[in-house]
Amino acid sequence: MTSSDSIYLTPSEAARRLSVSPITLRSWADKGLIRVHITLGGHRRYPLSEVERMMANTKHERAALRVMIVDDDAFTIELIRDYLSDMSFPLEVETALDGFEAGQKMLSFKPDVMLLDLMMPGIDGFAVCKRVKSDPTTAATRIIAMSGKATAENCQKIIAEGAETCITKPFSRNKLADSITQQP
Repeated sequence: MTSSDSIYLTPSEAARRLSVSPITLRSWADKGLIRVHITLGGHRRYPLSEVERMMANTKHERAALRVMIVDDDAFTIELIRDYLSDMSFPLEVETALDGFEAGQKMLSFKPDVMLLDLMMPGIDGFAVCKRVKSDPTTAATRIIAMSGKATAENCQKIIAEGAETCITKPFSRNKLADSITQQP
C-alpha cells in the first residue's frame, strides 16, 4: 500500500515543497491548518497528503519571515540582502549597523530570525544575544551568529547565550539558506 497518507516528510522537506519556512509550517500546524504527527522522539513529520492538500489550496496566506541583519559592515549587509533575495519564500528584512541600533529596532520589527555579527564595536553580538534571549518579548527570536572569527570558543560562548548556530564568514548562499530554514 503506497498511499500518500503513509508517506511522511520532515519539516524541511514539507516547507521546501510548500515554499515556506519551517517556522511558517510549524505555525500552521500549531493553528491546526495542517495535520502533523509527532514521533516518539519528539520530531514533527507531515503526511504527504496534507502537504499536497496545502499545495492545492492557493488561498492560504504565506506569512513573510522577518529577518534582521545586524552587522557593522554595510557591504556584508548588502551581500546578505542579495543572498536572501534568492530565498523561495517571502521575507521582510530589516538591518542594523550595531547592537544599539538592533535594540532600538527589535521591538518594532519583531524579527523571527536575527543574523547577528559577533564582533561589533560598542555592544557586541554576545551582549545583543544575551539581551534578546533574556527578554520574554523577544526570547523566541532565532539567532544565527556569524563571524569572521568563528573560533570554537566564540561559537560555544554564543550558543551558550542562546544562538542556534554560529557560521563562519564568508559563507555561501546555500549555507545561509540552510541555517535559516533549519528546524530549530
